[in-house]
Amino acid sequence: MLIDAALQLAAEGAEVSVREAARRAAVSPGAPFRHFPNRDALMAAVAEEAQRRFRLEIEAALGEAAAPDPLARFRAFGLAYLRWAMRNPAHFEIISTGRYFTHGSSAGLTRDNAELVALTERMLAEAAEQGLLWSGDLKRIQIAGRALVYGFARMNLDGHFPRWGVEEGEIERMAEGVIDLFIAGIAKR
Repeated sequence: MLIDAALQLAAEGAEVSVREAARRAAVSPGAPFRHFPNRDALMAAVAEEAQRRFRLEIEAALGEAAAPDPLARFRAFGLAYLRWAMRNPAHFEIISTGRYFTHGSSAGLTRDNAELVALTERMLAEAAEQGLLWSGDLKRIQIAGRALVYGFARMNLDGHFPRWGVEEGEIERMAEGVIDLFIAGIAKR
């Protein structure tokens, strides 16, 4: 309840405080401090919940991807990232920027991020082992992929697509096309 109230404040672009989240959640002003000693602790909990939901989206997409094809899984991961970010802009904003909390303040979030990075590393290593990539510089491919999905999600959140002639109903198809273009660019021909 308190986490949802803090998320709602963030989604509105309002300043998030424990007291205001308590007011929105209709609990006494002092009650939240038993669970969250300060704003950073509350926002870390909000980020952990956002990350949990993000992880569920990733796992569902990977469960539907073609298991033996690491590039299909890499694509599914990227599309899940974009779909989640586009459908959950406040969550994306919270876990992708340092505006709401210090990223290193949550051991769980740090561990989960490291697991997701390792997951993409394994997919790319498997693709390289199968001879599917034209470049062996897996770190560069991984960072380029991350930059692509993060940048696309950020463009959406910041409202850039109408200026690029991409209508609201076309954004998800554009995301798929951009991911496919990236995969085509890293795949061995």
